[in-house]
Amino acid sequence: MREPDPKKPTAFSVGLSAESRAAAYLVAKGHRILARRFRCALGEIDIVAFRRNTVLFVEVKAREREDDAAYAVTPRQRQRIAAAAELWLANNPKYAQHDLRFDAILVMPGQLPRHLTAAFDASP
Repeated sequence: MREPDPKKPTAFSVGLSAESRAAAYLVAKGHRILARRFRCALGEIDIVAFRRNTVLFVEVKAREREDDAAYAVTPRQRQRIAAAAELWLANNPKYAQHDLRFDAILVMPGQLPRHLTAAFDASP
């Protein structure tokens, strides 16, 4: 059995770095980060952000190619993100009356993050 190459970044560290880049990108665009890596039994939300009257639930995907990142949010993930968003809103009721949107930010090496607004609809 081969030992892992210690120089090769793990998926976890790549994901954390991508989330940090995505959060910085949102802040630069005028968003306020409300939560990062919100986890519950129902699912996980990478970033919760707020700008003007809109709460954004953001899924971050890091891939080598943009097409791979764009198709990486599966229907099951969308359901889990939507369920986690409901719980987040229940825990943060002052944001429940605002507009809600589910976005994705694609992070590829050597490029600015790509923000896909309204990347998916969370209605049942």
